[in-house]
Amino acid sequence: MKFEEMGFTPGILKAIEELRFENPMPVQEKVIPVMLGEERDVIALAQTGTGKTAAFGLPLVQTTDTETNLTQALILCPTRELCLQITSDLEDYAKYTGKLSILAVYGGSSIENQIRSLKKGVHIIVATPGRLIDLINRKAARLNGVRTVILDEADEMLNMGFLDSINEILGSVPDGRRTLLFSATMSSEIASIARNYMSDPVEITIGSKNASAENVNHAYYLVHAKDKYKVLKRIADSEPDVYGIVFCRTRKETQEIASHLINDGYNADALHGDLSQAQRDAVMNKFRIRNLQLLVATDVAARGLDVDDLTHVINYSLPEDLEVYTHRSGRTGRAGKTGVSLSLVHLREKQNLHRIENLLKKKFKHLQVPTGSEICGKQLFHWVKKLETPGSEHPEIEKFLPEIKNRLSGLDREELLRRVVIREFDRFLDDYRNGEDIIEPIEDRNSGNRSSDRKGRRDHYEGKFTRLFINLGKNDGFYPEQLIEFVNSNTQGKKVPLGKIDLLKSFSFFEVEESWSDYLISRLNNKQFMDRKVAVEIAQERSSGRNEDHGDRRKPAWSGGRSGNKKQHGSSGDFHKGRKQDRNERKKFRR
Repeated sequence: MKFEEMGFTPGILKAIEELRFENPMPVQEKVIPVMLGEERDVIALAQTGTGKTAAFGLPLVQTTDTETNLTQALILCPTRELCLQITSDLEDYAKYTGKLSILAVYGGSSIENQIRSLKKGVHIIVATPGRLIDLINRKAARLNGVRTVILDEADEMLNMGFLDSINEILGSVPDGRRTLLFSATMSSEIASIARNYMSDPVEITIGSKNASAENVNHAYYLVHAKDKYKVLKRIADSEPDVYGIVFCRTRKETQEIASHLINDGYNADALHGDLSQAQRDAVMNKFRIRNLQLLVATDVAARGLDVDDLTHVINYSLPEDLEVYTHRSGRTGRAGKTGVSLSLVHLREKQNLHRIENLLKKKFKHLQVPTGSEICGKQLFHWVKKLETPGSEHPEIEKFLPEIKNRLSGLDREELLRRVVIREFDRFLDDYRNGEDIIEPIEDRNSGNRSSDRKGRRDHYEGKFTRLFINLGKNDGFYPEQLIEFVNSNTQGKKVPLGKIDLLKSFSFFEVEESWSDYLISRLNNKQFMDRKVAVEIAQERSSGRNEDHGDRRKPAWSGGRSGNKKQHGSSGDFHKGRKQDRNERKKFRR
């Protein structure tokens, strides 16, 4: 069915054409005929971004009588941002339909101005529940002529604690009015509203009940809690065009993460309940015009946000409530576009992840944290792509080009390109060249339950991986990328399966699949790294029993330093001496 076949007036069809609506979306195909042809109540279950506003807004504009100076329709929504967005959309739909008066009423704005507008007469009120209650109590909002009530994002309003306000408002409108309820999920509270205030409603479901948007890909990273921020940065760096919302649980965490991102040079800001309305508006304006790439927000602050084209939703912490996850992920993948919902999951949150998967009936994809090499590659090619795209002309630089060409004439094309790339990415490349790659936690897969990191490591070492010692550490500029490159360059192109890597200042440990350990030791021993002669051995079990102060129960059998001197750094003796000193220091502080 096309819009032309739905019975709209020429004025509304002209507005639809100008808005470039091509074909009705599924929720519009089902809701519009009911609103134009019947007087039945409607429960519509559909995700955010599926076209709900046009589904109720277009027929509402057409059926409102502009000759009567009474409020005939009431739209309730959870937040100021959504209230303003709906009002703007309705005004676009009503562009060619005469003198239709639409008013947005919400907290944080002058109530006196809203009262003055109501006194002049308003056909449609779009309101947040709290402010509308104030206007009803002041006798400013007169609802005795209301024929249609629409509850948009009803589950969001209930999550925000508006149930009593909704009950009061619905008790203030005339009996016999038509009620339409739009929600992403069908909770017991939604069902209660339907029983108490709706008469034989027709139920319209787009997709499955309580399901997430079909255009959203769900994935997760399994991370140590201490690594969450590092992983967030790597996600942002590996997706140069990211435009998304990072969801946190608390206001404090939201502000901290946003502050860290800003300090680290990212285009980010925070949105939470401690901000004033003016601050919220400023942040949202920056985000809507894409001056911000990442908006770090609490669930409450982000409710009702209507921002198109988000590429990512990132769950810094998983929510406990499935409905909250559904709303988070539904903010991307809208209007037929695809989006990604990523979750940073600690081992203790794994059960919650499985519960969400089961309820959504979707398996989340397990992703590996991007390596420094992968990130550098993506950033470089993103930069090259921007160079390939024609930019704006800047005539003012033309007069400087001859001297620039003269100064650079001694460099051939390859050398010039190399220097430009190095200059552009010097700091960025250094960050990841010398940064450790992030190792994900190891699960206890034999028992099927989550395990502590210490137990997971111990079981892992005693299984199919062998733990090796190497006399190179951070002081030598030796990081995971250097280790991987060192292994690959000395194994004749063979791909050796590596496991966990533990880097210390003057030596390191790393895992290798058991069948490869002897081969790798023979290939790496006595090789050169920078000015160091390399020594690699199996990290032997410690004979003195378990030490509760340290999770690592193994030590290197090799005890040589730079030139075989046991007292130089990197030796087994110094390794245990340092541990003893650490324990003595801790005892001092306990006193």
